[in-house]
Amino acid sequence: METSGPPAKQEFLRKFGNSYGYPDGPKSIDEIRATEFKRLQGKVYLDHAGATLYSEKQMEEVTKDLLSNVYGNPHSQNDSSLATSDLISEARQQVLRYFKASPKEYKCIFTSGATGALKLVGEFFPWSKESHFMYTLENHNSVLGIREYALNKGATVFAVEIQKNENQCAKTQCNESSIKFVKHKIQRRSQYVLPENAQNGGLSGEVYNVFAFPSECNFSGQKFPLDIVNLIKNDSSRILGGQHKRGGQCMVLIDAAKGCATDPPDLEKFPADFVVLSFYKIFGYPTGLGALLVRHDAARLLNKTYFSGGTVSASISNTDFVRRRESVEQLFEDGTASFLSIAAIRHGFNIIDSLSIAAISRHTTSLASYTRKKMSELKHGNEINVCTIYGGENIKLGPTIAFNLRREDGSWVGYREVEKLASLSGVHLRTGCFCNPGACAKYLGLSHSDLISNFEAGHVCWDDNDVINGKPTGAVRISFGYMSTYEDAEQFMQLLESSFLSKSRKPFENGLVPSLKALQLSGAIQLKSITIYPIKSCTGFKALSWPLCNAGLKYDREWLLKGPSGEVLTQKKVPEMSLIYTLVDLKLVKLYVESPKCKEKLEISLLLSSSCVAEEIDVYGYRYQVHGYDDGINAWFSRAIGRPCTLVRCTSSKYQLCNSNPVRSTVMCRENRSLLSFANEAQLLLVSDDSVLDLNSRLCSKVQKDHVNVDATRFRPNLVISGSKPYSEDNWRSLQIGNALFTSLGGCNRCEMINLRNSSDQVHKSKEPLLTLASYRRNKGKILFGILLRYEDKIGDEEGLMNGKRWLHVGQEVYPTI
Repeated sequence: METSGPPAKQEFLRKFGNSYGYPDGPKSIDEIRATEFKRLQGKVYLDHAGATLYSEKQMEEVTKDLLSNVYGNPHSQNDSSLATSDLISEARQQVLRYFKASPKEYKCIFTSGATGALKLVGEFFPWSKESHFMYTLENHNSVLGIREYALNKGATVFAVEIQKNENQCAKTQCNESSIKFVKHKIQRRSQYVLPENAQNGGLSGEVYNVFAFPSECNFSGQKFPLDIVNLIKNDSSRILGGQHKRGGQCMVLIDAAKGCATDPPDLEKFPADFVVLSFYKIFGYPTGLGALLVRHDAARLLNKTYFSGGTVSASISNTDFVRRRESVEQLFEDGTASFLSIAAIRHGFNIIDSLSIAAISRHTTSLASYTRKKMSELKHGNEINVCTIYGGENIKLGPTIAFNLRREDGSWVGYREVEKLASLSGVHLRTGCFCNPGACAKYLGLSHSDLISNFEAGHVCWDDNDVINGKPTGAVRISFGYMSTYEDAEQFMQLLESSFLSKSRKPFENGLVPSLKALQLSGAIQLKSITIYPIKSCTGFKALSWPLCNAGLKYDREWLLKGPSGEVLTQKKVPEMSLIYTLVDLKLVKLYVESPKCKEKLEISLLLSSSCVAEEIDVYGYRYQVHGYDDGINAWFSRAIGRPCTLVRCTSSKYQLCNSNPVRSTVMCRENRSLLSFANEAQLLLVSDDSVLDLNSRLCSKVQKDHVNVDATRFRPNLVISGSKPYSEDNWRSLQIGNALFTSLGGCNRCEMINLRNSSDQVHKSKEPLLTLASYRRNKGKILFGILLRYEDKIGDEEGLMNGKRWLHVGQEVYPTI
């Protein structure tokens, strides 16, 4: 292979050139990306273990096929039905060939996916009270779900770990004496569904067991030795031990959902009884379609109760008569097959065959090996490793890398922080436990008590609780596919180096916490602007003077829009909300609302009407008393944002406002008399105009084609100040403006919402300024800009409003306390 390009790539190609990029294929990897994955320009997709990508050529062939042929319901004898039947039969053979499974030994049953195939086995297997369901600790939740069927039928269940003697066992194959099964705790249920002598299948006197393992762990990428299949089938006492009674048969199930994309099990050499897969894992499209490959003798054990269209030869509606079809495929495929999806898989296989699965395996392995090595070499300035990579040594690994990151002080970087920074950089990866609780607990060192404690602390799958009690609750995972490139790996490494690698530097050099010298103020600090946002997530308005109340600025975020199912609508979900403009007229006691999508201006009285409907709603876990509005007002807002919604107004809240200052690590809670309307975290947000100028200088220093300076309004502040040093507000404990006193609750954690900007009544989204802020304003997973304030209401409502002491005025001096 030609070794052109930067020196780093030349070095990579010298080492992996014979494996990387399909040197013997019809197209090079660069040609494949340029012609068949144009939509990936500017993106780095590294979640092929979750779902690989379909190629443009593949979809063109699928579309051409469907537009050129007529495929009808296969449960008939007309020409279109026969065409479909032939197509399905051909597809079954193509799947069997992919796994080197002889049609004389195996049947291919189409399912809704790998999970549907696993459910089919669990539901129809002949469990009895003497059966055993055994599975490796590292298994997907969809495999673990089978134990519910087993336990409910009185079977014994246990997990095992596979240990290998490295002196006797190569990376790919092992002999029988080199593999050892270490059992975990036996699981049984004292009460189960079937009577003592009954079982699910009616095969009295026979005992059947199942051992399940993945061909490749979707967490760590470890490839399990397929010799396990023959070992267990030839001598199940190796795993059952003294529990091996009555000569029971042990069936082997392989979850090939992850592994089959780059290294499908060879069923000619390793004749497992059940193999499950999903096609979108192999070639991206179609989704919602998978298969169960089942040996003939194993298929005869599965006892199905339900029958449906296509699974019976004859049935009578008003008497107990049914005759099922004898064909295994027809017997288990309920209803009409997803025949148009099945028509698509041959075009996916054509792509794979044109490259060859062996070349795909070499290509993806070269990228993973290179990246894994580069990650292991990455160290902070104090020699602390940046990456902790999960997976054993001296084992065969697939194109998957699971890891967590450490800061230079040894603390863990939460996986949500990594995901957030990756998203800003255009890198698509996966975080969490990947539905593999056994592998997650094993590699992260989480005990049963840790897992229960985390759950009781509120942690569930897919949430933001990424570090609890100093331990990660999940990991970060990248995975390569057949269209991945060296440039993908390099851009990922650049992300790690630019966002998570700390070189030797002086404390606070990143500007997050200013030095004491920087805190010296350069003259008077003034209140530059006041902005009120009456409707949450809509555009606010500026005022020269505005009254305060015990909820902060009067009428600020007192209204919000709800979706049809009660969900809170924000600009993150509905960017069009930024095109709704608001204004409160205190003299006329009205809220005015405008939108470019509505001809008329909306007027809403600020006085609560007795006809308003009162209700209690939940907003992000907190309860609010609200009033609703009539259909006319709701219809106006629905037109303005292009989706159904309703407007509600907060009348009281049960919100307990507590926040911590990440700089001072001090927790402050508001008094019970302090109210919070629909604001996310605090009553007010303050931004320094001088900090915004510093940010713009950093943005200007970047080479950007579409660089646009940001102003303070991009951050939706209530108060903008000027005259201080950049970021000096980070260390303010409190501040006084006129007669009003405010307490700082710490920095405001920013999100992608600040990347939205309006231009000519259009909403545009970019990566800035959040990406630049992340490079120097990040603290323990939070990207901080501006500070949150709580108004300390020391004056009664009537007295304050009468004497004007509860008003803020633009131009007032600001007196901070450090």
